[in-house]
Amino acid sequence: MRISVLGCGYLGAVHAACMAALGHRVVGVDTDDVKVKELAAGRAPFYEPGLPELLRDSVASGRLTFTTQVRQVHDPDTPDPAQHPTPTPTPDPDPMVHFICVGTPQRQGEYAADTSYVEAALTSLLPHLHPGDLVVGKSTVPVGTAARAADRIHEAAPGAALAWNPEFLREGHAVHDTQSPDRLVYGLPADPAAADRARAMLNEVYASQLAAGTPLVTCDYATSELVKSAANAFLSTKISFINAMAEVCEAAGADVTLLADAMGHDERIGSKFLRPGLGFGGGCLPKDIRAFMARAGELGADQALTFLREVDAINMRRRSRMVDLAREVLGGSFLGRRVAVLGAAFKPDSDDIRDSPALNVAAQIRLQGADVVVTDPAALENARRAWPQLQYAESVQETCESADAVLLLTEWQQYRELDPALLGRTVRSRHILDGRNALDPRRWREAGWTYRALGRPRS
Repeated sequence: MRISVLGCGYLGAVHAACMAALGHRVVGVDTDDVKVKELAAGRAPFYEPGLPELLRDSVASGRLTFTTQVRQVHDPDTPDPAQHPTPTPTPDPDPMVHFICVGTPQRQGEYAADTSYVEAALTSLLPHLHPGDLVVGKSTVPVGTAARAADRIHEAAPGAALAWNPEFLREGHAVHDTQSPDRLVYGLPADPAAADRARAMLNEVYASQLAAGTPLVTCDYATSELVKSAANAFLSTKISFINAMAEVCEAAGADVTLLADAMGHDERIGSKFLRPGLGFGGGCLPKDIRAFMARAGELGADQALTFLREVDAINMRRRSRMVDLAREVLGGSFLGRRVAVLGAAFKPDSDDIRDSPALNVAAQIRLQGADVVVTDPAALENARRAWPQLQYAESVQETCESADAVLLLTEWQQYRELDPALLGRTVRSRHILDGRNALDPRRWREAGWTYRALGRPRS
Protein backbone atom coordinates (compact mmCIF):
# COMPACT_ATOMS: atom_id res chain seq x y z
CA MET A 1 0.00 0.00 0.00
CA ARG A 2 0.96 3.65 -0.46
CA ILE A 3 0.67 5.33 2.93
CA SER A 4 1.20 8.79 4.36
CA VAL A 5 1.50 9.57 8.07
CA LEU A 6 0.67 13.12 9.13
CA GLY A 7 2.41 13.94 12.38
CA CYS A 8 5.72 12.25 13.16
CA GLY A 9 5.83 12.55 16.90
CA TYR A 10 5.77 9.51 19.16
CA LEU A 11 2.76 7.82 17.55
CA GLY A 12 3.43 8.85 13.96
CA ALA A 13 7.13 8.02 13.79
CA VAL A 14 6.56 4.55 15.23
CA HIS A 15 3.58 3.92 12.97
CA ALA A 16 5.43 5.09 9.84
CA ALA A 17 8.47 2.93 10.56
CA CYS A 18 6.37 -0.14 11.35
CA MET A 19 4.24 0.25 8.23
CA ALA A 20 7.38 0.52 6.08
CA ALA A 21 8.82 -2.55 7.80
CA LEU A 22 5.67 -4.44 6.73
CA GLY A 23 6.51 -3.63 3.11
CA HIS A 24 4.29 -0.58 2.52
CA ARG A 25 5.60 2.58 0.84
CA VAL A 26 5.35 5.32 3.45
CA VAL A 27 5.90 9.07 3.51
CA GLY A 28 5.92 10.78 6.91
CA VAL A 29 4.88 14.43 7.10
CA ASP A 30 5.66 16.83 9.94
CA THR A 31 5.94 20.61 10.28
CA ASP A 32 9.12 20.37 12.40
CA ASP A 33 12.01 20.62 9.95
CA VAL A 34 14.61 19.47 12.50
CA LYS A 35 12.58 16.37 13.37
CA VAL A 36 12.04 15.55 9.69
CA LYS A 37 15.77 15.79 8.97
CA GLU A 38 16.56 13.48 11.90
CA LEU A 39 13.97 10.93 10.81
CA ALA A 40 15.07 11.12 7.17
CA ALA A 41 18.57 10.28 8.35
CA GLY A 42 17.20 7.22 10.14
CA ARG A 43 17.60 8.69 13.62
CA ALA A 44 14.83 8.50 16.23
CA PRO A 45 14.14 11.91 17.85
CA PHE A 46 13.05 10.26 21.10
CA TYR A 47 13.84 7.15 23.10
CA GLU A 48 11.86 4.04 22.20
CA PRO A 49 13.37 0.54 22.28
CA GLY A 50 13.57 -1.02 18.83
CA LEU A 51 12.68 2.13 16.91
CA PRO A 52 16.21 3.26 15.86
CA GLU A 53 16.93 -0.06 14.14
CA LEU A 54 13.53 -0.08 12.46
CA LEU A 55 13.97 3.49 11.20
CA ARG A 56 17.44 2.86 9.82
CA ASP A 57 16.35 -0.26 7.97
CA SER A 58 13.15 1.27 6.59
CA VAL A 59 14.83 4.48 5.42
CA ALA A 60 17.71 2.53 3.88
CA SER A 61 15.25 0.29 2.00
CA GLY A 62 13.72 3.33 0.30
CA ARG A 63 10.24 2.43 1.53
CA LEU A 64 10.21 5.21 4.13
CA THR A 65 10.71 8.92 3.41
CA PHE A 66 9.94 12.09 5.33
CA THR A 67 8.95 15.61 4.28
CA THR A 68 7.57 18.86 5.64
CA GLN A 69 5.32 19.27 2.58
CA VAL A 70 1.86 17.72 2.63
CA ARG A 71 1.63 18.25 -1.14
CA GLN A 72 4.22 15.50 -1.54
CA VAL A 73 2.10 12.72 -0.05
CA HIS A 74 1.08 11.38 -3.45
CA ASP A 75 4.35 12.10 -5.22
CA PRO A 76 7.56 13.04 -3.38
CA ASP A 77 8.72 14.77 -6.55
CA THR A 78 5.67 17.05 -6.77
CA PRO A 79 6.88 20.55 -7.75
CA ASP A 80 6.32 23.62 -5.63
CA PRO A 81 2.72 24.78 -6.29
CA ALA A 82 3.89 28.41 -6.15
CA GLN A 83 5.80 27.77 -9.36
CA HIS A 84 3.73 24.95 -10.85
CA PRO A 85 0.03 25.16 -9.97
CA THR A 86 -1.34 21.77 -8.92
CA PRO A 87 -4.06 20.44 -11.24
CA THR A 88 -7.39 19.28 -9.87
CA PRO A 89 -6.91 15.79 -8.36
CA THR A 90 -8.15 12.98 -10.58
CA PRO A 91 -8.97 9.38 -9.71
CA ASP A 92 -5.81 7.52 -8.73
CA PRO A 93 -5.47 3.90 -9.88
CA ASP A 94 -3.43 3.29 -6.73
CA PRO A 95 -5.29 5.11 -3.92
CA MET A 96 -3.50 6.03 -0.70
CA VAL A 97 -4.18 5.62 2.98
CA HIS A 98 -3.46 8.79 4.97
CA PHE A 99 -3.02 8.31 8.74
CA ILE A 100 -3.53 11.32 11.02
CA CYS A 101 -1.25 10.81 14.03
CA VAL A 102 -0.96 14.28 15.57
CA GLY A 103 -1.26 15.07 19.27
CA THR A 104 -4.34 16.16 21.19
CA PRO A 105 -2.94 17.82 24.32
CA GLN A 106 -5.01 19.23 27.14
CA ARG A 107 -6.17 22.79 26.50
CA GLN A 108 -4.45 25.42 28.58
CA GLY A 109 -6.52 26.06 31.70
CA GLU A 110 -9.18 23.49 30.76
CA TYR A 111 -9.87 19.77 30.96
CA ALA A 112 -10.92 19.53 27.31
CA ALA A 113 -8.65 18.16 24.58
CA ASP A 114 -7.12 20.53 22.05
CA THR A 115 -8.07 19.09 18.65
CA SER A 116 -6.59 21.98 16.66
CA TYR A 117 -3.69 19.82 15.45
CA VAL A 118 -6.11 17.23 14.07
CA GLU A 119 -8.09 19.94 12.34
CA ALA A 120 -4.93 21.55 10.94
CA ALA A 121 -3.64 18.23 9.62
CA LEU A 122 -6.94 17.53 7.89
CA THR A 123 -7.08 21.05 6.46
CA SER A 124 -3.62 20.69 4.99
CA LEU A 125 -4.47 17.28 3.53
CA LEU A 126 -7.84 18.04 1.93
CA PRO A 127 -6.51 19.81 -1.22
CA HIS A 128 -4.29 16.81 -1.95
CA LEU A 129 -6.82 14.00 -1.55
CA HIS A 130 -7.67 11.93 -4.59
CA PRO A 131 -10.94 10.07 -5.18
CA GLY A 132 -10.52 6.64 -3.65
CA ASP A 133 -8.16 7.79 -0.91
CA LEU A 134 -8.85 6.81 2.69
CA VAL A 135 -8.11 9.14 5.61
CA VAL A 136 -7.58 7.23 8.86
CA GLY A 137 -7.62 8.94 12.24
CA LYS A 138 -5.40 7.41 14.90
CA SER A 139 -5.22 10.37 17.28
CA THR A 140 -7.10 10.17 20.59
CA VAL A 141 -10.00 12.57 20.15
CA PRO A 142 -13.28 13.53 21.85
CA VAL A 143 -16.25 11.55 20.56
CA GLY A 144 -17.85 13.39 17.65
CA THR A 145 -14.56 14.51 16.07
CA ALA A 146 -14.61 11.79 13.41
CA ALA A 147 -18.13 12.62 12.23
CA ARG A 148 -17.17 16.26 11.73
CA ALA A 149 -13.99 15.25 9.90
CA ALA A 150 -15.98 12.92 7.63
CA ASP A 151 -18.32 15.78 6.69
CA ARG A 152 -15.35 17.97 5.76
CA ILE A 153 -13.83 15.23 3.61
CA HIS A 154 -17.14 14.56 1.85
CA GLU A 155 -17.57 18.25 1.06
CA ALA A 156 -14.00 19.01 -0.02
CA ALA A 157 -12.89 15.72 -1.58
CA PRO A 158 -15.79 13.67 -3.00
CA GLY A 159 -14.80 10.09 -3.47
CA ALA A 160 -12.42 10.05 -0.48
CA ALA A 161 -13.55 8.52 2.83
CA LEU A 162 -12.70 8.46 6.52
CA ALA A 163 -12.14 5.64 9.00
CA TRP A 164 -11.11 5.87 12.66
CA ASN A 165 -8.49 3.44 13.88
CA PRO A 166 -7.49 4.30 17.48
CA GLU A 167 -4.01 3.47 18.74
CA PHE A 168 -3.31 1.53 21.93
CA LEU A 169 0.46 1.94 22.23
CA ARG A 170 2.41 1.63 25.45
CA GLU A 171 5.51 3.78 25.59
CA GLY A 172 8.50 1.49 25.84
CA HIS A 173 6.60 -1.22 23.91
CA ALA A 174 5.30 0.83 20.98
CA VAL A 175 7.05 -1.10 18.21
CA HIS A 176 5.75 -4.41 19.53
CA ASP A 177 2.27 -2.98 20.06
CA THR A 178 2.15 -1.72 16.47
CA GLN A 179 3.49 -4.89 14.90
CA SER A 180 1.58 -7.27 17.19
CA PRO A 181 -1.46 -5.40 18.56
CA ASP A 182 -3.85 -7.06 20.97
CA ARG A 183 -6.77 -5.82 18.84
CA LEU A 184 -7.59 -3.64 15.84
CA VAL A 185 -10.58 -1.30 15.88
CA TYR A 186 -12.08 0.19 12.73
CA GLY A 187 -14.61 3.00 12.99
CA LEU A 188 -16.31 2.88 9.58
CA PRO A 189 -18.65 5.14 7.57
CA ALA A 190 -22.38 4.59 7.84
CA ASP A 191 -22.71 4.10 4.07
CA PRO A 192 -22.31 0.33 3.44
CA ALA A 193 -20.34 0.71 0.21
CA ALA A 194 -17.94 3.24 1.75
CA ALA A 195 -17.59 1.05 4.84
CA ASP A 196 -16.76 -2.01 2.73
CA ARG A 197 -14.10 -0.10 0.79
CA ALA A 198 -12.56 1.39 3.95
CA ARG A 199 -12.52 -2.02 5.65
CA ALA A 200 -10.85 -3.62 2.63
CA MET A 201 -8.14 -0.96 2.48
CA LEU A 202 -7.39 -1.22 6.21
CA ASN A 203 -7.36 -5.01 5.95
CA GLU A 204 -4.67 -4.67 3.32
CA VAL A 205 -2.66 -2.30 5.52
CA TYR A 206 -2.89 -4.70 8.47
CA ALA A 207 -2.76 -7.94 6.47
CA SER A 208 0.17 -9.30 8.50
CA GLN A 209 -1.48 -8.62 11.86
CA LEU A 210 -4.80 -10.07 10.75
CA ALA A 211 -3.11 -13.17 9.34
CA ALA A 212 -1.48 -13.65 12.75
CA GLY A 213 -4.93 -13.79 14.38
CA THR A 214 -5.24 -10.25 15.77
CA PRO A 215 -8.89 -9.71 16.80
CA LEU A 216 -10.74 -7.13 14.70
CA VAL A 217 -13.65 -5.01 15.92
CA THR A 218 -15.58 -2.97 13.36
CA CYS A 219 -17.99 -0.31 14.56
CA ASP A 220 -19.28 3.21 13.97
CA TYR A 221 -17.18 6.35 14.38
CA ALA A 222 -18.44 7.22 17.86
CA THR A 223 -17.77 3.79 19.30
CA SER A 224 -14.25 3.70 17.88
CA GLU A 225 -13.49 7.08 19.48
CA LEU A 226 -14.92 5.96 22.82
CA VAL A 227 -12.90 2.72 22.89
CA LYS A 228 -9.64 4.56 23.55
CA SER A 229 -11.16 6.98 26.06
CA ALA A 230 -12.93 4.20 27.93
CA ALA A 231 -9.85 1.96 27.97
CA ASN A 232 -7.66 4.71 29.42
CA ALA A 233 -10.33 5.65 31.95
CA PHE A 234 -10.54 2.02 33.09
CA LEU A 235 -6.77 1.61 33.41
CA SER A 236 -6.52 4.90 35.32
CA THR A 237 -9.29 3.77 37.65
CA LYS A 238 -7.57 0.45 38.33
CA ILE A 239 -4.27 2.18 39.16
CA SER A 240 -5.94 4.72 41.41
CA PHE A 241 -8.02 2.03 43.11
CA ILE A 242 -4.96 0.13 44.32
CA ASN A 243 -3.33 3.41 45.34
CA ALA A 244 -6.44 4.25 47.36
CA MET A 245 -6.01 0.86 49.02
CA ALA A 246 -2.41 1.89 49.77
CA GLU A 247 -3.76 4.84 51.75
CA VAL A 248 -6.00 2.49 53.73
CA CYS A 249 -3.13 0.04 54.25
CA GLU A 250 -0.92 2.77 55.68
CA ALA A 251 -3.65 3.71 58.14
CA ALA A 252 -4.28 0.07 59.08
CA GLY A 253 -0.67 -1.16 59.15
CA ALA A 254 -1.26 -3.56 56.24
CA ASP A 255 0.89 -4.27 53.16
CA VAL A 256 -0.64 -3.09 49.88
CA THR A 257 1.70 -5.22 47.75
CA LEU A 258 0.41 -8.41 49.39
CA LEU A 259 -3.14 -7.11 49.08
CA ALA A 260 -2.63 -6.47 45.35
CA ASP A 261 -1.12 -9.93 44.87
CA ALA A 262 -4.07 -11.59 46.56
CA MET A 263 -6.57 -9.56 44.54
CA GLY A 264 -4.77 -10.22 41.27
CA HIS A 265 -5.34 -13.97 41.51
CA ASP A 266 -9.05 -13.32 40.99
CA GLU A 267 -9.46 -13.77 37.23
CA ARG A 268 -12.24 -11.18 37.24
CA ILE A 269 -9.72 -8.59 38.46
CA GLY A 270 -6.29 -9.69 37.23
CA SER A 271 -2.89 -8.40 38.31
CA LYS A 272 -2.08 -6.06 35.43
CA PHE A 273 -2.14 -2.35 36.34
CA LEU A 274 -2.66 -3.34 39.97
CA ARG A 275 0.80 -2.24 41.09
CA PRO A 276 0.65 0.35 43.89
CA GLY A 277 3.05 3.25 43.90
CA LEU A 278 3.52 6.83 42.81
CA GLY A 279 0.72 6.76 40.25
CA PHE A 280 0.48 7.45 36.55
CA GLY A 281 1.75 10.32 34.43
CA GLY A 282 2.79 10.83 30.82
CA GLY A 283 1.05 12.37 27.86
CA CYS A 284 -1.95 10.01 27.72
CA LEU A 285 -3.73 8.84 30.86
CA PRO A 286 -3.90 12.15 32.80
CA LYS A 287 -5.06 14.32 29.89
CA ASP A 288 -7.27 11.61 28.38
CA ILE A 289 -9.39 11.07 31.50
CA ARG A 290 -9.78 14.84 31.89
CA ALA A 291 -10.78 15.23 28.25
CA PHE A 292 -13.25 12.35 28.66
CA MET A 293 -14.88 14.12 31.59
CA ALA A 294 -15.04 17.38 29.66
CA ARG A 295 -16.64 15.77 26.61
CA ALA A 296 -19.16 13.88 28.75
CA GLY A 297 -20.16 17.22 30.23
CA GLU A 298 -20.68 18.70 26.76
CA LEU A 299 -22.89 15.74 25.89
CA GLY A 300 -24.96 16.14 29.07
CA ALA A 301 -23.60 12.91 30.57
CA ASP A 302 -21.21 14.48 33.07
CA GLN A 303 -22.63 12.57 36.06
CA ALA A 304 -21.61 9.29 34.44
CA LEU A 305 -17.92 10.16 34.82
CA THR A 306 -17.77 12.11 38.08
CA PHE A 307 -15.83 9.20 39.62
CA LEU A 308 -12.91 10.08 37.33
CA ARG A 309 -12.39 13.28 39.33
CA GLU A 310 -11.56 11.15 42.35
CA VAL A 311 -9.39 8.87 40.20
CA ASP A 312 -7.42 11.95 39.17
CA ALA A 313 -7.30 13.28 42.74
CA ILE A 314 -6.03 9.97 44.17
CA ASN A 315 -3.33 9.90 41.53
CA MET A 316 -2.11 13.39 42.36
CA ARG A 317 -2.22 12.68 46.11
CA ARG A 318 0.39 9.95 45.70
CA ARG A 319 2.95 12.58 44.77
CA SER A 320 2.24 14.67 47.85
CA ARG A 321 2.33 11.55 50.01
CA MET A 322 5.76 10.65 48.64
CA VAL A 323 7.05 14.10 49.60
CA ASP A 324 5.55 13.72 53.08
CA LEU A 325 7.16 10.28 53.49
CA ALA A 326 10.58 11.60 52.48
CA ARG A 327 10.28 14.52 54.91
CA GLU A 328 9.26 12.12 57.69
CA VAL A 329 12.30 9.89 57.03
CA LEU A 330 14.56 12.95 57.20
CA GLY A 331 13.30 13.99 60.62
CA GLY A 332 10.62 16.47 59.61
CA SER A 333 12.57 18.91 57.43
CA PHE A 334 14.37 19.03 54.07
CA LEU A 335 16.50 22.06 54.99
CA GLY A 336 20.18 21.34 54.47
CA ARG A 337 19.50 17.79 53.26
CA ARG A 338 20.68 16.20 50.01
CA VAL A 339 18.10 14.04 48.23
CA ALA A 340 18.94 11.72 45.34
CA VAL A 341 16.15 10.98 42.85
CA LEU A 342 16.44 7.94 40.62
CA GLY A 343 14.27 8.52 37.57
CA ALA A 344 12.95 11.48 35.60
CA ALA A 345 10.82 9.83 32.89
CA PHE A 346 7.21 9.14 33.76
CA LYS A 347 7.85 5.42 33.19
CA PRO A 348 10.83 3.18 32.39
CA ASP A 349 12.00 2.54 28.81
CA SER A 350 10.98 6.06 27.78
CA ASP A 351 12.43 9.57 27.73
CA ASP A 352 8.96 11.13 28.06
CA ILE A 353 8.75 13.53 31.01
CA ARG A 354 5.25 14.85 30.38
CA ASP A 355 3.43 15.06 33.71
CA SER A 356 6.23 13.01 35.26
CA PRO A 357 5.44 12.06 38.88
CA ALA A 358 9.19 11.72 39.52
CA LEU A 359 10.02 15.27 38.47
CA ASN A 360 6.96 16.63 40.23
CA VAL A 361 8.11 15.06 43.50
CA ALA A 362 11.70 16.24 42.96
CA ALA A 363 10.55 19.81 42.36
CA GLN A 364 8.30 19.81 45.44
CA ILE A 365 11.16 18.59 47.64
CA ARG A 366 13.52 21.22 46.23
CA LEU A 367 10.96 23.96 46.94
CA GLN A 368 10.91 22.80 50.56
CA GLY A 369 14.63 23.36 50.96
CA ALA A 370 16.45 20.20 49.89
CA ASP A 371 19.44 19.93 47.60
CA VAL A 372 17.94 17.62 44.94
CA VAL A 373 19.94 15.70 42.32
CA VAL A 374 18.15 13.69 39.60
CA THR A 375 19.40 10.98 37.26
CA ASP A 376 17.78 8.94 34.48
CA PRO A 377 19.13 6.62 31.76
CA ALA A 378 17.25 8.33 28.92
CA ALA A 379 15.36 11.46 29.99
CA LEU A 380 18.04 13.78 31.38
CA GLU A 381 18.16 16.18 28.43
CA ASN A 382 14.38 16.51 28.33
CA ALA A 383 14.31 17.03 32.10
CA ARG A 384 17.03 19.68 31.99
CA ARG A 385 15.08 21.69 29.43
CA ALA A 386 11.78 21.47 31.29
CA TRP A 387 13.05 21.69 34.89
CA PRO A 388 16.31 23.70 34.78
CA GLN A 389 16.04 24.53 38.49
CA LEU A 390 16.87 20.93 39.44
CA GLN A 391 20.38 19.44 39.53
CA TYR A 392 21.24 16.46 37.34
CA ALA A 393 23.90 13.77 37.24
CA GLU A 394 24.74 11.12 34.67
CA SER A 395 25.35 8.20 37.03
CA VAL A 396 23.67 6.71 40.08
CA GLN A 397 26.91 6.97 42.04
CA GLU A 398 27.29 10.69 41.33
CA THR A 399 23.62 11.31 42.10
CA CYS A 400 23.77 9.51 45.45
CA GLU A 401 27.10 10.98 46.60
CA SER A 402 26.61 12.10 50.25
CA ALA A 403 22.82 11.79 49.92
CA ASP A 404 20.67 11.79 53.05
CA ALA A 405 17.90 9.90 51.24
CA VAL A 406 17.52 8.06 47.95
CA LEU A 407 14.15 8.04 46.19
CA LEU A 408 13.40 5.44 43.49
CA LEU A 409 10.70 7.15 41.43
CA THR A 410 10.99 5.53 37.97
CA GLU A 411 11.44 1.77 38.03
CA TRP A 412 14.16 1.34 35.41
CA GLN A 413 15.57 -2.19 35.48
CA GLN A 414 19.07 -0.96 36.39
CA TYR A 415 17.63 0.72 39.48
CA ARG A 416 15.74 -2.42 40.50
CA GLU A 417 19.03 -4.33 40.32
CA LEU A 418 21.14 -1.91 42.38
CA ASP A 419 23.43 -3.44 45.02
CA PRO A 420 22.33 -1.91 48.34
CA ALA A 421 25.66 -2.69 50.04
CA LEU A 422 27.65 -1.02 47.28
CA LEU A 423 25.36 2.01 47.11
CA GLY A 424 25.55 2.31 50.87
CA ARG A 425 29.22 3.27 50.60
CA THR A 426 28.26 6.36 48.59
CA VAL A 427 25.44 7.91 50.60
CA ARG A 428 25.64 9.87 53.85
CA SER A 429 22.57 8.15 55.34
CA ARG A 430 21.07 4.84 54.28
CA HIS A 431 17.45 5.83 53.68
CA ILE A 432 15.75 4.37 50.58
CA LEU A 433 12.20 5.35 49.59
CA ASP A 434 10.69 3.04 47.01
CA GLY A 435 8.09 5.05 45.10
CA ARG A 436 7.26 2.14 42.80
CA ASN A 437 7.35 -0.84 45.17
CA ALA A 438 10.01 -2.23 42.86
CA LEU A 439 12.69 -3.25 45.37
CA ASP A 440 13.07 -6.17 47.78
CA PRO A 441 12.64 -4.62 51.26
CA ARG A 442 14.44 -7.47 53.06
CA ARG A 443 17.52 -7.18 50.85
CA TRP A 444 17.84 -3.45 51.51
CA ARG A 445 17.13 -3.69 55.22
CA GLU A 446 19.70 -6.44 55.61
CA ALA A 447 22.24 -4.08 54.03
CA GLY A 448 21.55 -1.52 56.74
CA TRP A 449 19.06 0.69 54.97
CA THR A 450 15.85 2.19 56.28
CA TYR A 451 13.31 1.07 53.67
CA ARG A 452 10.01 2.91 53.22
CA ALA A 453 7.39 2.59 50.50
CA LEU A 454 3.89 3.81 49.80
CA GLY A 455 1.25 1.54 51.34
CA ARG A 456 3.68 -0.72 53.19
CA PRO A 457 4.48 -1.07 56.90
CA ARG A 458 7.63 0.47 58.36
CA SER A 459 9.26 -2.89 58.93
